[in-house]
Amino acid sequence: MRRSTSNRTAGRLFDNPSIRGLSLGALDPYVRRQVRGTRPTILFFSPAGRTVPDFLARWVNGKGLTIVPVPDPADVEQRVLRSLPQLVVIDADGGPQGLGLCTRLKADSYSAIVPVAVLTSRHTTDRVQEWFTAGADEVISPLFEPMEQASRLDGLMTRTARDVAVNPSTRLPGTTEIEREIRRRMENGELFAVCYADLDHFKEYNDRYSYNDGDRVIYILSRILHDVVKGLLGHRGFIGHIGGDDFIFIIPFDAIPDVCGEVLEVFDTLIPYQYNEQDRRAGYYFGKDRRGQLHRVPLMTLSIGIVTNQHRRFAHPAQVSELATEMKSYAKTQPGSVFVVDRRHDLELDDDGVR
Repeated sequence: MRRSTSNRTAGRLFDNPSIRGLSLGALDPYVRRQVRGTRPTILFFSPAGRTVPDFLARWVNGKGLTIVPVPDPADVEQRVLRSLPQLVVIDADGGPQGLGLCTRLKADSYSAIVPVAVLTSRHTTDRVQEWFTAGADEVISPLFEPMEQASRLDGLMTRTARDVAVNPSTRLPGTTEIEREIRRRMENGELFAVCYADLDHFKEYNDRYSYNDGDRVIYILSRILHDVVKGLLGHRGFIGHIGGDDFIFIIPFDAIPDVCGEVLEVFDTLIPYQYNEQDRRAGYYFGKDRRGQLHRVPLMTLSIGIVTNQHRRFAHPAQVSELATEMKSYAKTQPGSVFVVDRRHDLELDDDGVR
C-alpha cells in the first residue's frame, strides 16, 4: 500500500556473620534481558572480608537474585566484564581497594553500565562525596532506616533498567521494550500493527556528508515518529529504536493510513533540507558504488513494512519481528517513501480472524 495518505538498631549495615551467599530463584526472562548477557547476580566485595549485611540479604531474598561474595577486586572486574551482573555492592570500610575498584569499573564504558552501590558504616558528607566522585551510583549508610535502604536499592535498579532499555542517541525504548510491548498487546487481544521503518539511501548519505550528519537525520526521524504517533494516538502508540536507522512503532490497526501517511508526508517535507542546496535542487547526487563506479543517488526516502494480527495469530513476538523485517525489505524495493501492509492470512483463520 502506497502512501495515501525501598528500627535504627537494625540499620547497622554489617551485623550478620552467618550469611555467605544466597541463590533464590530466577527472574522473569524479560527482566533478565534488560542488560544484554546479564545473569541475575549481585557481586559483593568487602576489602575487610565482611559478610553480606542483613538488610541486603533480605532485599535479595525478595528479588530472586543470587549474591556472590568476591574477595579479590581483580576478580570482580573480570566477572563484570564476562557477565555484566545486575549490581556490584562495595563495602566502603576496609581501606582504599573498594574506591579504586569503583573508579576502574566506572572508567570503562562497557563496565560502567553496571550499577555500583556502596555500603558505609558511617555517614559523612566528605565520605559520600568521595564515592560519588569515583562514580558510585548509590551510597547507603546507617543514616537511612532499613526500609529506606531497600528502597534506595529498588530505585537504583529501576533507573538502571530504564537507562539500558533505551537507545542512547534517541532515548527511545530499545529491543527489550519493543518485545515487551508486542507481547503485551498480544496478551491483551488487541488488534495492532507493528511498523518497521527504515531509511533508504542512508549509507550513501553518510558517505557523502558525515556520520554527524547521519546521526542528525536519525534523530530527526526519531522525532518525526514520536511526534506523529504520540500526537495522533497518545498512549495508544508506541515508538522504539532498534538501532541505527531502524525503528519500530506499534499502533492500532485502524490507525495505519493516518499515522503512516502523516509520517511519510512530514519526512518527505523535512529531509531534503538535510542536503546542500545543489543536491536538494537536483533531487540526487553522484556517488560511487562498491566497484567505484559513479551512479545517481536519490535523496533519502522512508520505507515502512507493516505486520498486523488481523488475519494472523502470533505465538511469540519473534514471529512478528521476522515478518516485519520481511515486509520492510519488500517495502524497500518500492520507489519513493512508502508503507506496505502484509495482507497474507493464516490458513487456519477465516477472514474475520476467527477459527
